[in-house]
Amino acid sequence: MADTQERTVAKLAKQICGFAKQHGGAEGQVAYIGERGARIVLVGEDGGWGDLVAPTYEIAQQAVEKAGITVHEDFDGEFAAKVKTGPYEWSRMAGIQVGGPSNP
Repeated sequence: MADTQERTVAKLAKQICGFAKQHGGAEGQVAYIGERGARIVLVGEDGGWGDLVAPTYEIAQQAVEKAGITVHEDFDGEFAAKVKTGPYEWSRMAGIQVGGPSNP
């Protein structure tokens, strides 16, 4: 079990480092999402963003620590303001708010 956990941590840390390299650095936030585990939200220095899901909160914490990124307690304030969104994200958010794209 410990070997599997270590491999999962290493794989997530490698993905986090790859994201950071592609975006000129990265910061993150870990959020518990229930039985599914924990979500690692990443925000690059260029405003790009993405996320990963870890099977447990503990594994997510270990992965961000191993990757060496700054981790925020909450996704708000200056950290959230770094996210750059485009037309796609705005249309998706608007679609969710008004019931989806099939809603006239």
